[in-house]
Amino acid sequence: MRGDLDPQVENLLDLLNDYDISLSGDVAQSRQQLDTMMDLAGDDPVEVGTVAEFSIPAEGRDLPARAYVPEGEGPFPTVAFFHGGGFVLGSLDGYDNLCRLLARRGGCLVASVDYRLAPEHPWPAALEDAYAATNWLSSNAERFSGDGSRLAVAGDSAGGNLSATLSLLARERGMPDIDAQVLLYPATAYLEPMDSRAENASGYFLTAEDLLWFLDQYIENELDAHNPLAFPLSARDLSDLPPAFVMTCGFDPLRDEGVAYAERLREAGVAVEHANYESMIHGFLNMEGIVDRAHDGIDEVAAYLRDELRE
Repeated sequence: MRGDLDPQVENLLDLLNDYDISLSGDVAQSRQQLDTMMDLAGDDPVEVGTVAEFSIPAEGRDLPARAYVPEGEGPFPTVAFFHGGGFVLGSLDGYDNLCRLLARRGGCLVASVDYRLAPEHPWPAALEDAYAATNWLSSNAERFSGDGSRLAVAGDSAGGNLSATLSLLARERGMPDIDAQVLLYPATAYLEPMDSRAENASGYFLTAEDLLWFLDQYIENELDAHNPLAFPLSARDLSDLPPAFVMTCGFDPLRDEGVAYAERLREAGVAVEHANYESMIHGFLNMEGIVDRAHDGIDEVAAYLRDELRE
């Protein structure tokens, strides 16, 4: 599952060390640190047809969101996108170019949603927001030349977790109808011991210490951590879920839980495509300005979306 570390990734890790980037500790500082990393590793934004700021009504609140409409004539298949950041960090701006690239290469309307973050809003706030946003998009995507009847959910890390758990929630509630779930190096387990968490505990951007800190911010009551709508690997029944694309990385502490979730989905009869980028680290798709393999990963995700959501 782990090959030789990509030389461009090695150079990036040296750069992050020079800037003393850390994702855990003080909440405000950690949020700024992630923004700094995104700026260092990202590329100039690519052009798409239209970018529109909007808000999604949820119960007692409005969720900031950003629509990326590709060039051409719609209606386009719709992707609800949820950023990573351990449920504590991350923003629409930090994922701007990744969403642009997915919209452009995948021919999809990508709607990036700014859900509530912990510790101000612990579980299940982020899940409630992700579900509300996806449900709204299924009925309102046409406002942005989208087709809500061809709907995928996608996200990386914490956003991959939300894409998986809201797929479970949608199955329970019978709505919305989700056609595909794209889980990019997702967080699927709580504190279960896994080889990748020890093997990649430090030195590869996301650390084991970061994971523990994120969990401490996100989970207010430890009983909640064992709810499958918090960490889906604990679900007893994974049948009748949307087809899934699962991406993992060799040098990622979350690697093994992504692999385990893909295997559990497949055992439950769900169609699964699993891609392991053995030389990559967590978050590499947002490092497209430095790491060439990020573009390969984005192309693979875009191709999956085109195939799964075509008419």
